Amino acid sequence: MKFPVYKRDGSKSSETVEIPDTLLKGEPNEHAIWLAVRSEEAAQRHGTHATKTRSYVRGGGKKPFKQKGRGVARQGTSRSPLFPGGSTIFGPQPHLYSVKIPAKVKRLARASALAMKLSNEGIRVVEDFTLNAPKTSEIAELFKALGVDDRKVLLLTTEFDQVISRSVRNIPRACAQKAANASTRELMNCSTIVFQKSAVEKLVGVLTHAA
Repeated sequence: MKFPVYKRDGSKSSETVEIPDTLLKGEPNEHAIWLAVRSEEAAQRHGTHATKTRSYVRGGGKKPFKQKGRGVARQGTSRSPLFPGGSTIFGPQPHLYSVKIPAKVKRLARASALAMKLSNEGIRVVEDFTLNAPKTSEIAELFKALGVDDRKVLLLTTEFDQVISRSVRNIPRACAQKAANASTRELMNCSTIVFQKSAVEKLVGVLTHAA
């Protein structure tokens, strides 16, 4: 499928870019999207939570009271989980939450996310551009010229561009990302994807890469 390439002033140029129909025409796989988003969100969890078990709690070496004669259960330490200040039973320990999924499923999920955006007319392609210095107003004018200034926008660039990234981050509901690194969650979490012309080829190359 061919997409027109827009100039920065919002007018259409004579150029077009093509995204293979195999990526956009198929039925979006919602389960693959769910698996990919779950994996990406799980990978962001630090998993540094920790509680102290019996071996980590300090003190409690002295027997709190005599073995017999009190009419209560015997105790050998005041750091038992039954006491205030004692250890924790089966508390959380540091561990990874990462969920691995096959590379094919990751590619399928991102292709499905693109197909969903196409059905909602949520794809725009703009000519390649650079900025000399971070300038939020220039990116805001670009979005307005493309008619997406009232939407949640993901700007995909060919390579990571710190100047463009800093220009976009001050715009509410907008973010920038390198096309090859765009995650399924980022693609799904916006209403419109704005590609730089060369970024289309980058993302297509990632999605059509042989397993």
